[in-house]
Parts: sequence; structure tokens; C-alpha cells
Amino acid sequence: MLRPMTAVKCGIDNEEQLHSIIGDNLRVGLITNHTGLDRSGRPTAVALRESGVDVVRMFAPEHGLAGEIEDQDAVEDAVDPVTGLPVLSLYGVTDRPAAGVLDDLDALVFDIQDIGSRYYTFNWTMVKCMEAAAGAGVRFVVLDRPNPITGTRVEGNVSRRSFSSLVGLYPCAARHGMTSGEIARYVNGEFEIGADLSVVKMSGWRRDMWFDETGLIFVPPSPNTTGIDMAALYPGTCLFEGTNLSEGRGTTRPFEVVGAPWMDPLAFAEELNERELPGVWFRPTYFIPYTSKHARRRCGGVQVHIRRRGVLCSFEVGLHMLCTARSMSPEFEWKNDPHGYAIDLLAGTDELRREIDRGAAPEALMDKWSAQLSRFEDRSSQYLLY
Repeated sequence: MLRPMTAVKCGIDNEEQLHSIIGDNLRVGLITNHTGLDRSGRPTAVALRESGVDVVRMFAPEHGLAGEIEDQDAVEDAVDPVTGLPVLSLYGVTDRPAAGVLDDLDALVFDIQDIGSRYYTFNWTMVKCMEAAAGAGVRFVVLDRPNPITGTRVEGNVSRRSFSSLVGLYPCAARHGMTSGEIARYVNGEFEIGADLSVVKMSGWRRDMWFDETGLIFVPPSPNTTGIDMAALYPGTCLFEGTNLSEGRGTTRPFEVVGAPWMDPLAFAEELNERELPGVWFRPTYFIPYTSKHARRRCGGVQVHIRRRGVLCSFEVGLHMLCTARSMSPEFEWKNDPHGYAIDLLAGTDELRREIDRGAAPEALMDKWSAQLSRFEDRSSQYLLY
């Protein structure tokens, strides 16, 4: 049962705190997309400019300013149709502001809604911009927003620096339990980025809140983000991006359905339900992706239904699903290209792939990673704001 909704204010809506940090005479660059809105629905760029902040240019992350570009497709430079400001891409030729682009700025401001999982690129784009700001002597300001899948659960393994990428730039748990502002503080403090960092905090947000308890409008951050159930499962089911099974892209239930043309949905669901994983039930199903892997082919698989999201351990669910698919399907493969195994970047280690290949039980892997997860929680807890 959902609790009564609370009127949460995001950083952009905390005007007094915002102006005490940014001021009226700073020239700023704004890193944002379509999720950057204030409570009245104004884009952050408009809200800042109307409050007296001199927004000089904008920067867009993966999926573009409007959020319509598919995953891994390059984002081009553009012009914002609302403000007329130039929009420079941070996902294509470069993943950080190019040399000289910050020379005429006093501050970089970040305002994007994240999804709560390490694999999402937005927070790591934020970190790359923070590094660039530190190098240029420019202030960095995060307008904070909720972690949509709560700030109380930390799950999975912790990524390694040797597998650093835009889905895990610095060591971080798969489900990190932090807001973007807290991630910025954690990385800046633990890894000595040296940024002049400020966070405009939210008000009214509690760590145990799901997004649909905040009173805020949920704007899907990317084309395959469909809602809170999808976001809650994503720390686990996103791992299937590193395999030749469909993770549901190109369907109406991305990251909620998983399967492939050769999978037996009845056997897959039966095996998973026998494991009695807390908070979920696996329904055998068929689906046809219209884009991405196995496009226009009938896939057998399962839909993951959340029964009690408060006890759901999404990473553990994904791990059990991976191990089951690997053991019951001779056709199962890890996606591999000249850059290496995609699963190794997602997991931030090659250990997950190697251990599953040798038949390790999910419980053994979770136990093996529990110490590193505890260390991450201890270190990250120093930087929490709420």
C-alpha cells in the first residue's frame, strides 16, 4: 500500500537556497534534459533565466535534450527550441565539455533525474563534467532530485576502477541508494576530484520514499524507462544487456520481460518461481521486440511481476535470472565485441561472468560480494544529505 503523497521540492524549486549558492551575476552552463523541470513544469533553463541566472549554454547527456534518442546512439549538438540556447552534446564525439568551452563560465549546473542504478549514464556524465569543472576552476552545482527507487537499499557488487566506463566510472554499488547530489559528494570526496562542489538540496524527501510517494510528476528519463516497476527491476534485469537474450527493449515492458526465440517460457518461469525470491513472481510469456535484439521475432521468456517492492532485491533477482538462463539454454551467449564483454562493463568486473560460467550459485556470489558492499555503504554514508 502506498503512503499519502508528500510535496517534495527538488533543488530547482528551493529558490532561497538556489540563489544563495548560484547568485544572480554568474554565467552558467546547464547540464540537463527533458527531466529538468520545476514544480510548475518549466524547464530548468527557463526557470533559472527568469530568476535572474545568466544561462549561457546547455549540455545534453545520452538520449539528448528531449530524451528521444535510443541508447548508445550519438547525440548531436543542437539549439534548444525553447530558449534558443546552444546545446552541446556530452554523448558522441566527447563525453565531457571540450577544452575552452568553460572558459567564459563561472559555474556548471547539473539538473537531471537519475534512475537509481549504477548502469545509467547520467550520473557518470555529471562526474565527468565535475572533473572538467575542477580542471577549469569553475564551480559545480547539483540541483538535487529523488532517487526514484528509494535511498535505503544498496545492492549488488561494487564496480572496479579497472573496468571504468560511462556505466560505472568510479567504484559504486549496482543499486547505490544515493541521489545525484550525494553521488557527486561521494566521488569528489573519496577520489579527490577537487571540484568546488555545492548541492542545492531537496526538501520534504525521505530516504524510504519511492518516486510515486513524492507528489512529483515522473518524466521517463529515457525511451525505455516506463515507470517505477521498471526502475525497481533495472539494477538486476539490465544485466541482460550483456547477453544475447532480449531485455525487452522494443516492447512495452522493457526490463520487465526477458527472453529469446529459443527459450521455453514455462520451464524458465517454473525454475525461477521455485527459488521463491522475495517480492516477485515470474509469469511465462511470449513477446515480440520491434527494435533491438531479436527484432520482429517471437521470444519466449518471463515477465517479472513485483508483488512487494519493499522486500525486492532487484540485483539478486537479475543474478538468479542470469544463472538460470545460462544453465538451461545451450544457446546462451555473452555479448562480445572488439572492446570486450559488455557484461564486464555493466558489472564493473569480469568476476560475474567467469563465476556464472563455472556454475557458481547466486547465493555464493552475493555472499562473496557482501564485504565489498558493506565497505561501500560505510564510505558512501559519509556523504549522504538526507
